[in-house]
Amino acid sequence: MTTVNKTARTPWRAILGGSVGNMVEWYDWFVYASFATYFAASFFPKGNPTAQLLNTAGIFAVGFFMRPIGGWLLGRFADRRGRKAALTATVMLMSGSALLIAIAPTYESVGYFGAVVLLVARLMQGLSVGGEYAASATYLTEATPPGKRGFASSFQYVSMTAGQLLGLGLQIILQRTMSEEALHSYGWRIPFIIGALGAAVVFWLRRNLMETEAYDEKAAETGAQQRGTLRALLQHKREFVLVIALTMGGTLAYYTYTTYLTKYLSNTAGLPKTTASVVSFCALFIFMLLQPLAGALSDRIGRRPLLIAFGIGATLGTVPLMTALSNVEDFAGALLLSLAGLVIVTGYTSINAVVKAEMFPTHVRALGVALPYAIANALFGGTAEYVALWFKDSGIESGFYWYVAGCAAVSLVVYVFMRETRDAALSRREEAAEPVPERV
Repeated sequence: MTTVNKTARTPWRAILGGSVGNMVEWYDWFVYASFATYFAASFFPKGNPTAQLLNTAGIFAVGFFMRPIGGWLLGRFADRRGRKAALTATVMLMSGSALLIAIAPTYESVGYFGAVVLLVARLMQGLSVGGEYAASATYLTEATPPGKRGFASSFQYVSMTAGQLLGLGLQIILQRTMSEEALHSYGWRIPFIIGALGAAVVFWLRRNLMETEAYDEKAAETGAQQRGTLRALLQHKREFVLVIALTMGGTLAYYTYTTYLTKYLSNTAGLPKTTASVVSFCALFIFMLLQPLAGALSDRIGRRPLLIAFGIGATLGTVPLMTALSNVEDFAGALLLSLAGLVIVTGYTSINAVVKAEMFPTHVRALGVALPYAIANALFGGTAEYVALWFKDSGIESGFYWYVAGCAAVSLVVYVFMRETRDAALSRREEAAEPVPERV
C-alpha cells in the first residue's frame, strides 16, 4: 500500500489548465443540448415539435458514437505523444466544430444540407470529447500527489458543470433580452460563436502546461511504438470491461439529470422554458460545488463507498424522483427534486475519472480510460435523451425511469465487487513513498 504524502501541495496550475479547457470543451458540447429547442426547426421541416427534437437528439447521439473513435485515436496520441499534446489537440477540434454550427445554413435556404453540416460538426465534437475526457482525467490524476487525487480529479466534473452553467446562463440571458422569434431565427448561434472564441484562449493556456512526471518517466523507459496500443490495452481486459460497467449507470443518470432535465421539466412537467432553465441552472450550480467535497471525501474513505452510495440511490430513487418531477408545479418543488437526483449522482461524477485512471498503468492509461468510457457513453449517455423522448413519444414515458434504474443496478453490482483504487501508485517515486515535489 502506498504511503500518502500529506505535505505535498495541490498543483493548482495543473488543475486550472486541465479544467478550464475541459470547461470550454463541455460548454460547446452542452450548448447543443440546451439550445436544441430553439434551432431544431432551423434544420428540419416544420411540423411536430417532438419529431424535430427527436431529429436533433439523434444527431446529438451520433456525436457520442464518434467518441469511441476519438477515445482510441486521441487516447493513443496521449499515451504516445503526451497528455499536454492531446489536451491542445482536443480543444482545436472543439473550436472548429463550434464554428461550423454557428455558420450552418438553415433548412429553408439549402434544405437538408444544413443538417449535414450540423452532423459533421457533431462528429468533430464527438472525436474531440472522446479524447478530452481521457486526456483531462489522466493529466489531473498524474499531476496530483497521492492523497489529493480524488479532490483534484473532481474538478473535471466541476469544469464540465461550469461549462453547462455557462451555456444555461447564456440561454437565460438571451431568453430575457431577445424575443422568442429572434432566438429561433438567429439568437441560438451566439453561444456557438462564443465557444469557438473561448477555445482559442484555452489553446494558449494549455500550451504552457508541463508534462506529468509519470508520463515523462515511462517515455524515458519505452519507445512510442510500445505505448497506447490496442494490444497493450487488451492485456488489461478485466479493467476494460470494468470501466464500461461502472460507467453504464453513472453516465446515464448524469445525462438524465443534466442535459435532459430542462427539456423534461418543459415538455413533461409543463413548466415554462424560462423557469425550467433557471431550475437547471440553480441545481447545477449547487451540484458543481459538491464535487470537490465528495472528491476530498474519497481521499479519506476510499472511492468504493461513494460509488456504492450512488448505485443504491440511483437504483432505488430514480423512479420515484422522475415521477415526482413529472408532476411538479412550481420552481421550489422542481429545484428540490432536481437537487435530490444530482446529490445522488455526485457519488459517481466526483470520482469516476480518478477511479478509471488509477486502474491502468502509465503506458496505456489514457487509452484505457478513453476507449471503454467512450463506448459506455455512446451506448448509454449519448442515447439517454433520444431514448427518453422515444418513450415519451410512444406514450410510456415511465419506462425510461425503469431503464435508468436498471442500468444503475448493473453498475452497483460492479461497485460492490471491484477493488479499491485510492492507494494505487502511478510512478516509481510513489512506489518508493518518496516526497512528491510540486511540478506545476
